[in-house]
Amino acid sequence: MADDADLPAEAFARQDEGDDLAFYALPRLVTHIDEGAVAALTARYRELLPEQGRVLDLMSSRVSHLPDDRTYAEVVGHGMNERELSANPQLDRWFVQDLNRDPALPLATAMFDAALCCVGVQYLQRPIDVFAEVHRTLGEGAPFIVSFSNRCFPAKAVAIWRGLDPAGHAALIALYLERAGFRSSSIEALADGRRGDPLTAVIGVA
Repeated sequence: MADDADLPAEAFARQDEGDDLAFYALPRLVTHIDEGAVAALTARYRELLPEQGRVLDLMSSRVSHLPDDRTYAEVVGHGMNERELSANPQLDRWFVQDLNRDPALPLATAMFDAALCCVGVQYLQRPIDVFAEVHRTLGEGAPFIVSFSNRCFPAKAVAIWRGLDPAGHAALIALYLERAGFRSSSIEALADGRRGDPLTAVIGVA
C-alpha cells in the first residue's frame, strides 16, 4: 500500500458510489477536450515521448492524442469501455479494468518508456496505488504525463478534487507522484483557457 496516511478515505468519496463499469458501459465516442487543448497536448507528446518507445495510455478512450508523424513500438491502452478502446486507432492493444477496485496493472515491470493519463485522474479513488503501479511499469527516467482540464463527470470525481482550484489540482497530482515514488515532477500550462479549454500537465519522472 502506498503512503496516503494524510489523505483520509473521505477525501476520495464520490457523490455517485455506484458501479463504475456500469456507469461507463455506454460508449462515449467523443473528445473530452477541445481542438486547441488537443493540439497543445499532442505537441508536448511529440517532444517528450521517445520515437519507437513503448507507451502506456492509462484511462484512455477512443483517441490517445499521439502525434501522427511519430511511430511507437507499442501503445497499450487501459480504459473502462471496450468499444471506445477498440475504436482508438493509435492503440496496439488494450484492456478494461476498474482501477478503483483493483489498482494492480497486469503489465510487466519496466516495460514502458512513457505513460500518459489524460483528463482522468480526478476519478481515481486509490491514486497513489495506481501511480505506484505506473511507476513499476516504467523504465528509469521515463515520463508519466498526467493532464487535466476543467471538465469532468462531477458525480464520479473524488471529493478532494471537487474542493480544489486548478493550482490545487496540479499540486495534488504532484503529491500523488511523489508518494508513488517518482523522483521529480514539473507542472506545465499547455493551454491557458482564454480561447478554449484550459489544459495543465503534471509530468513525473520515474
